[in-house]
Amino acid sequence: MKDAARLLGYFAATVFFGALLAPLLFWKVQWLATHGFFPNLAHYRFEAFFHRAVMLGAIVFFWPLLRGLRIKNRSDLGLAPNLHWRRDAGIGLLISAVPLLCCGIFLLALNVYGLRASVHWPAIGQVLLAGLFVAPIEEALFRGLFLGVLLRSNRPLIATLASAGIFSIVHFLKAPNETNIVVTWASGFNSIAHSFAQFTEPMLMLAGFATLFLLGCILADARLRTRSLWLPIGLHAGWIFVSGAFNKIAHQQMLALPWLGKNLTIGLLPLCVGLISWALLRIWFSHVGSRAH
Repeated sequence: MKDAARLLGYFAATVFFGALLAPLLFWKVQWLATHGFFPNLAHYRFEAFFHRAVMLGAIVFFWPLLRGLRIKNRSDLGLAPNLHWRRDAGIGLLISAVPLLCCGIFLLALNVYGLRASVHWPAIGQVLLAGLFVAPIEEALFRGLFLGVLLRSNRPLIATLASAGIFSIVHFLKAPNETNIVVTWASGFNSIAHSFAQFTEPMLMLAGFATLFLLGCILADARLRTRSLWLPIGLHAGWIFVSGAFNKIAHQQMLALPWLGKNLTIGLLPLCVGLISWALLRIWFSHVGSRAH
């Protein structure tokens, strides 16, 4: 119970910090853009800055949480050194990226997506950087810390389901882009208040939450079987990069909930693609053998 209370406190502190910091980030970036620095960032809505501010809060409070939980090294979280980290990261990237890319090509053939007239290639680089930075941070948080803490007092199955639930809820709680047309000091808290709007729409729940929950289970399975974060990082980075890059190259021509949401990782069709990736992951495990104790 003490671990759960500390995790809850960590969540609260992270979100509160993000709500306070997001307006400052937004105004600073707007100021920089008007002076000729990073002009492309001026087009991002406030919600993007709120999400980044929350992520920064997660990093800021990460060390105090470790101290509070008396976690001194990775073995306290059920993690071990991985001599095959390069291979695992690469295999994870392929297992997630290739099926999702095939899904994108299939949707192009069906005219659900169409190729853009022009591609802003620097934006592809930004997506690549996002995959390189976001995947390690989120895996350290969700599969490293949260799953590790849950494993201290729960069976692996319960810990996996709980961590996947946390992962999907955190990613599903998003306020609509039009929530804060005018940004004020209270905009971050306004975003929090509107973050539960998607739970009132059954199709979005089915298309979005279920897929995110499955991805959380796949990532947890990869972490448990290898006792390492490298395979989940590769999987996570592959999903981020292919989904983000595909949206820069192609545009969606029709919304077909619950089969397909706003991007390649939302909907029942991406859910099936996730199951294919999980099957490929299991085949890989049967080939190399699990290193988990």
